[in-house]
Amino acid sequence: MAETAEAGTQQVDGRRAARAERAAARLAKRIGAFAKAHGGAEGQVAYLGQMGARIVLVGEDGGWGDLVAPSYAVAESAVRKAGITLHESFDGEFAAKVRTGPYEWSRMAGIQIGGPSDKA
Repeated sequence: MAETAEAGTQQVDGRRAARAERAAARLAKRIGAFAKAHGGAEGQVAYLGQMGARIVLVGEDGGWGDLVAPSYAVAESAVRKAGITLHESFDGEFAAKVRTGPYEWSRMAGIQIGGPSDKA
């Protein structure tokens, strides 16, 4: 009976590992597409708690974006598979590469600096 329970646990663990591997591959594909569209990319992974991890991407042209992975391990695996540079923190020269436009300024601080409000 213990052998049956152990086999069931191994099967569940195998499914979780396969699911995580597929998620990492999908994310790596999206990271690669971002990097190709922006002349290369660098990234940083931030822990989001139970929700998972956020992968922040910054392109060589200053474009930026982010993806959410189901776990920190999946996010790190995706970044490794994509082959981009991974930074420990989002600061310094890495953060200085980000180029924001009018849309970002109006959405992030629009109310404070006189941009459009969210009134419907």
